Amino acid sequence: SPQQSNVTTYGDATLAIISLEAFAGMWINAFMVCVLCIGWVNKKTLNSNEKILLLLGCSRISFLGFSWVYNFLYIIYPNYLHVYTIIQLLASFATFFNYSNLCISACLCVFYCIKIANFRNSFFIYLKVKIDRMVPWLLLGSGVLALAMGIVTYNIHKALQSNNFDFTCLRNFWESSIKMDKHFFPSFFLAGFGYAASFMAVIFAAVFLLFSLWRHKCKMQTNSMNSLSMEAHIRAMKTILSFLVMYSINFVCLIMAIIYTTMNENTMTLLISIYVYAFPGVHSFILIFSNPKLEKALLKILSCVKC
Repeated sequence: SPQQSNVTTYGDATLAIISLEAFAGMWINAFMVCVLCIGWVNKKTLNSNEKILLLLGCSRISFLGFSWVYNFLYIIYPNYLHVYTIIQLLASFATFFNYSNLCISACLCVFYCIKIANFRNSFFIYLKVKIDRMVPWLLLGSGVLALAMGIVTYNIHKALQSNNFDFTCLRNFWESSIKMDKHFFPSFFLAGFGYAASFMAVIFAAVFLLFSLWRHKCKMQTNSMNSLSMEAHIRAMKTILSFLVMYSINFVCLIMAIIYTTMNENTMTLLISIYVYAFPGVHSFILIFSNPKLEKALLKILSCVKC
């Protein structure tokens, strides 16, 4: 029928766009992970920045992979999602790596803020001295929070299936049309707290860092300091500002995805999903060009391909 034909066309278009973004994002993050691993093998060590980038790349590859598998099954072989363990495991792993992605991104922004910003506050100076020792604990905390959300997702899907709730187009556990009641309120509160905490960490870190860089830039202009140093600070400001804008849009899209999915607004849900799946690849691409080591490796590969 025409209606079934439209649904099939919509599903094919959705899968095509998500597949393009997912595989492009996985290739970009795989490049970043490979370069960092090669440097790790050669130097026998990783600095704090490289540790964060390595885990960030791995979490994004995994998130895009599990999300693509779910969407592929949902659109092409929807009957497989009725198997009890498959939908729970896919949703749990996708949520775990999605939260890892968000939390590690927040840790990266906080790390840049503490490492680069220059304030005379004694507590800030203490953090600057201890930040390298704090990085493993920040990453461990991110993993624990992501694991907690993965367990919450598993329990939600278990409760949903045991109560015979009906699913709509689930991108992660948020995108299920369920009735908000007392049984699910603690789970959604914890999930919302995780999103809000990572978002606020990015906001504060980016604002403090931009303020510090802008003040330092004005000071260099007044003292007629080296233009190369000035260019480096302006470049850092652009990188942090672009990350702040992208992270803010991503946070808004995650919230809007919940609203429009429950309203069955398929067109808006698709447009929002396009950005959500593009964020891991685009942001990693920006990180590559803001890191001299990664940028040099990418340009070297591109020059070899061109030749």
